[in-house]
Amino acid sequence: MKTDTTYRYPVALTIAGSDSGGGAGIQADIKTFSAIGVYGASVITSVTAQNTQGVRGIQAISPEILKGQLDAVFEDITIDVVKIGMVHNKTAAEIIVETIDKFSPAYIILDPVMISTSGNKLLQDDAIEIIVRELFVRSTLVTPNIDEAEYLSGVKIFSEKDMDLAAGKLLSRGCKAVLMKGGHLKTRDMTDILYMSEMSPVRLSAETIETTNGHGTGCTLSSAIAAYLALGMNLPEAVGSAKEYITQAIQSGKDVKTGHGHGPLNHFFAPVPLHKIEMNRS
Repeated sequence: MKTDTTYRYPVALTIAGSDSGGGAGIQADIKTFSAIGVYGASVITSVTAQNTQGVRGIQAISPEILKGQLDAVFEDITIDVVKIGMVHNKTAAEIIVETIDKFSPAYIILDPVMISTSGNKLLQDDAIEIIVRELFVRSTLVTPNIDEAEYLSGVKIFSEKDMDLAAGKLLSRGCKAVLMKGGHLKTRDMTDILYMSEMSPVRLSAETIETTNGHGTGCTLSSAIAAYLALGMNLPEAVGSAKEYITQAIQSGKDVKTGHGHGPLNHFFAPVPLHKIEMNRS
């Protein structure tokens, strides 16, 4: 029997807010997917008016359009990994939970975007309960920054020991795995620690890079993890590769001036073509 070989791209879907300044959110996610060679699809939860200096305003996408985007993408395209970023309100969180249960994506990376690098609160209080109660248990990995981890765990984080304690509390709330990001700690190295249920923590360190260009680091890291999962890596491998990617993105963009505040990373320091996955059909 003759078999024709066809191909598709590995696909990562980002469900997040749009950053008009281009350094974080949907824009950073798509740049990261593309740079790693993964096809990026997007569902926009909200539109922000922001730049390198901060967020000026947020407008949530209507529930009908949010659901319409989700259904349109999932019904047509094979999604390998979902990355969830800013979910501005309760209704959006509930729609996302319903969609996850309907389509059952294999991997979900949840970046619980609550507080931006510049200190702005990015979601309404009523969304937090749904995110913690419903999205934590459905996610492959949760990736809070220090401020978000403190808020969610109730633990003040000044050291790796504090990171251990906070991660334990988050795992006890239903997370399968938590990546505690130590980039905001006052230490020589930028150390992230991957905590997984019933497995030893994985410690990932890189020398601290002096720069003001840190806008979108959380979005970029979680998107890189999603992209490497879409390429077939297991979770520790994907996190390790993503750590290397973001370190180089920060390093290569550390001296470039964009705007008057916290500038973006250099996502395209070494872009690769889109990968292809072989599909056999008779």
